[in-house]
Amino acid sequence: MTYVSMNEFPVSKKDKADSSRFEPRWRLSADEIRRVGYRTVDMIADYLTTLPQKPVFRPFSPKLAAKYLNSKPPESGQDPDELLATFAREILPYPFGNGHPRFFAWVNSPPAVLGIFAEALAATMNPSCAGGNHAAVYVEREIINWFRQIVGFPHEAMGLLVSGGSMAALTALAVARHVQCGYDIRTHGLQRPSTQLRFYRTTEGHGCHQKAIELMGIGSENLRSIEHDRSLRMIPSALDGAIREDRQRGFTPIAVIASAGSVNAGAIDPLDEIADVCAHYKVWLHVDGAYGAPAILTTQYVKQLSGLSRADSLALDPHKWLYVPVEAGVVLVRNARHMRATFSLVPPYLQTDGKVDGVGGLPWFSEYGLQQSRGFRALKVWMALRYQGLTGYRNLIEHDIMLAKRLFKSLRAAVDFDVFEPQSLSIVCFRYAPSHLTRDRDAMDAVNKAILEKVQLGGRIFLSGTTFEKSFWLRACIVNPGTTVQDVESIIDVVRKAAT
Repeated sequence: MTYVSMNEFPVSKKDKADSSRFEPRWRLSADEIRRVGYRTVDMIADYLTTLPQKPVFRPFSPKLAAKYLNSKPPESGQDPDELLATFAREILPYPFGNGHPRFFAWVNSPPAVLGIFAEALAATMNPSCAGGNHAAVYVEREIINWFRQIVGFPHEAMGLLVSGGSMAALTALAVARHVQCGYDIRTHGLQRPSTQLRFYRTTEGHGCHQKAIELMGIGSENLRSIEHDRSLRMIPSALDGAIREDRQRGFTPIAVIASAGSVNAGAIDPLDEIADVCAHYKVWLHVDGAYGAPAILTTQYVKQLSGLSRADSLALDPHKWLYVPVEAGVVLVRNARHMRATFSLVPPYLQTDGKVDGVGGLPWFSEYGLQQSRGFRALKVWMALRYQGLTGYRNLIEHDIMLAKRLFKSLRAAVDFDVFEPQSLSIVCFRYAPSHLTRDRDAMDAVNKAILEKVQLGGRIFLSGTTFEKSFWLRACIVNPGTTVQDVESIIDVVRKAAT
């Protein structure tokens, strides 16, 4: 293997001896970078194009698991070819499964190929995206501006790229707490005995919001569950009554958390009606659109999701229904000043005058969120959006929705299945329900749980499970442009065979 010497300037013999031990594995030659890079690209191409012929999932080898859980740190370095061979032998054959066209479990999409390359290019530049006057910052600013326009937020809104919906929720709800609590919470905290803050959502809301409220010191008992209808959509009148009652009891209502596509069943809360309630009581509206918000691009859901534009904050995950490699989440806040007031804490060595022609550049992203160290997440989102365009994404998302509707209709026509209605977005919930089981819910739950385990380990398809009103259901979520009609039609047959 050929390496480039790091001795570009004259150094003493002693300095050369002291530095020589740092040289061997640091810098590869251009030819060696290309050779290892081409081999890596070949592995990527082979992996992505042969997935449909492989099992959707298989558990990590117990022998390898024991090895990885008990190994010691490597004392000596390894050759790149040896590392790639180990990766191909021990890691690549045991994926999570979400790249496969018959992976129908959680909201985990396959990676856009341009996003894969963007990850490598972003790592090549390796910038710190806390702020500064460099390209990565402006790429992220452009991404935030695009999403503002997609969902109808005003120009003065601000946002960040974060790891995903959980960090988006924590960021947005922290801003809501700062704005709505009625006093300087950054100085005084939650130590006041009279502080009784309240948040609202349905039981269909994602668990990340409870985590965020617990981490903010408010406590899960102050996350009040609002009744939903048979469609799993929040009932605005129930929300109105809960906020009114809490105010009479001395609580301070802070924020309502609405779903724009719950991950359980794709439920979309009535956003406009909820926004009316929030406006009446001057309560913050946060919308969790981590999964469903991109459906605003489609003709079918644009009206139902138009209320996104009325939110005070919004979470959206490009690594879900925009097929960008993990991690790629977005948080948007309608009022940039509120976001900055919540998080800005600038040490003297990072203070900047905000001049676009200077070193510091625009106000730093680190003033709008928790992270100081931030990677170049924006490039993969930027490349994916530029490659597909909104028209391309509209077609891909509508493809997933079409397949979900086809599966729903097939299940509804089958005499030995129940299907959850109404079906929404690209999620279909159903259960195996032959006539001899329909009168015994416990037996039906046990059968469907056994079916799920057998299906998941079988390798042909991969489903997940969920619960509605204490009953167990199978769940298929289609977020893969490579999934075909034949892939979806195989679900019923595989489940029936597993039931035997």
